[in-house]
Amino acid sequence: MAAQGEPLIELRHVGQHFPAGDGAPIRVLEDIDLAVRPGEILAVLGRSGCGKSTLLRILCGLARPSTGRVLYKGRAVHGAQPGIAMVFQGFALFPWLDVLGNVELGLEALGVPVRERRARALAMIDLIGLDGFESAYPKELSGGMRQRVGFARALAVNPEVLLMDEAFSALDVPTAEGLRSDLLDLWLERQMSTRAIVMVSHDIEEALLLADRLIVMDSNPGRVKSEIAVKLAHPRDRDAAAFRRLTDAVYGAMTGAAGAPPLRATGIGYRLPSAAVGQMLGVLEPLRQQADGALDLAVLAEDMQMAVDDLFPILEALELLDLARVAGQRVAITPHGRGFIEADILRRKVIFGEHLVQRVPLIAHIRRVLDERRRRRAPRSRFLRELEDTLSEDEALRVLAVATDWGRYAEIIAYDDADGVFSYDNPGQER
Repeated sequence: MAAQGEPLIELRHVGQHFPAGDGAPIRVLEDIDLAVRPGEILAVLGRSGCGKSTLLRILCGLARPSTGRVLYKGRAVHGAQPGIAMVFQGFALFPWLDVLGNVELGLEALGVPVRERRARALAMIDLIGLDGFESAYPKELSGGMRQRVGFARALAVNPEVLLMDEAFSALDVPTAEGLRSDLLDLWLERQMSTRAIVMVSHDIEEALLLADRLIVMDSNPGRVKSEIAVKLAHPRDRDAAAFRRLTDAVYGAMTGAAGAPPLRATGIGYRLPSAAVGQMLGVLEPLRQQADGALDLAVLAEDMQMAVDDLFPILEALELLDLARVAGQRVAITPHGRGFIEADILRRKVIFGEHLVQRVPLIAHIRRVLDERRRRRAPRSRFLRELEDTLSEDEALRVLAVATDWGRYAEIIAYDDADGVFSYDNPGQER
C-alpha cells in the first residue's frame, strides 16, 4: 500500500513529563510532531528508554500527554479510541479464557451482540491461522500461538490503526519470522480492515522488512531525531545492497553523525547504560582483531547476534568510558580500549577504575563521600535520595545498581547488600 490522504492520527507538540522528588520533572517525551497516514506501516526506533512505548500509549489514548494535542481523524483524543487497537509484547491474555473467549473480549467491551461477535471472532481466528484451537487455553499454546491470539483479538474489532509494541520480541527467531510474514501477507493482500500500522521495535532489520517509513527517536528526552523512507518493494531481501545501505543509514541515524563530540556524563544523575563489564569485553575483542580497530555497526550486531536494545547500551558504556568511539555507522576501539582489552585481569581492573573515577560523576561522588567520612562508609539510601531529585525511583535504583557493579569490578568501591552500605573495597583503603 502507499500512504495517502489526510492523517489518521496526529501528534502536535506532544510532551510527557513526570514528577521526580523535589527536583525538576522527568521529561520522557518533548515536542513530538507526528502524522500517521492511511496505507503505511510506520516503525518507531530508538534506544531503550527513549519513550517509544510511552509514545504508542499516547497514540491510542491509553496515556494522556502532559503537553500538546493528539488527534484521531481530526478530533481530539481523550481516552481509548474504538478505531485503534494494540498488540502488546507480553501477550496479555486472560488465562481463564479460551482462545475464542480472549478474541471476543474486545468485541464484548464494545457492546457487539453475542452472535455477531462470535462470528467475527471465529473468522479472525481462522484468518490468523488458529482454526481448530478455539477451545484451547493460553497454557496449552506455544508463545507464537499466544501472540497470534493477541493479533486476532486486536484485528477482530476492525481497527483502522493497529499499534504493535515490540509484538515479536518475546518470540524465538523462527516463530517471529513466520508471524511477521503472515501479518505482512494479510496487509499486502488487504485481508484486514486496518488502514495503518504503527510498530515500536528494537530490531532494525525487522523494521526495514516491514515498514514504509521509519522514525528514529533521540533520548533524554525522547524527540524525533530523523525520518527515513523505505522505498523497497516487498518481499525485501535483507542481503540486497539497497537493504544494507538502509540498515547502515538507520544505524548512523541512531548513533549520531561522524565527527560529533565524544559522549560525556553530565552529572551524578546521568542515566548510565545497563551494560555489564563482560559485555564490554565481548564487544572490544572483535574490534581489537581488526587491522584498523573498527567495524560497521551492522556487521558487529550481526556477528554478536544482538538487537539494538542489547548492543547500544554496551556501545554507550564503552564510549562513556573512552574505551571505544562510535561515529556514524562505525565503532572503533580507542587506545585506552586497546590497552584495557590487552591487559591482564589485575591491570584491567586498574584501568577500568581510573576511567570510572574520571568519567562517571556518580562513582566519583560516592568516593568523595566515603573519603569525607571517618569510617569510610555511607548508606545507599543517601545516594538514592540524591538521584531521585532528577530520576524516577525505578531509574534511580537502576542507575545506582549499574554504578555499583562497575565499581565492584574495578575494586574501587564495595557494597554490603545486607546492610545497604557502601565502603572501600579493602578495609582502610583510601585513594
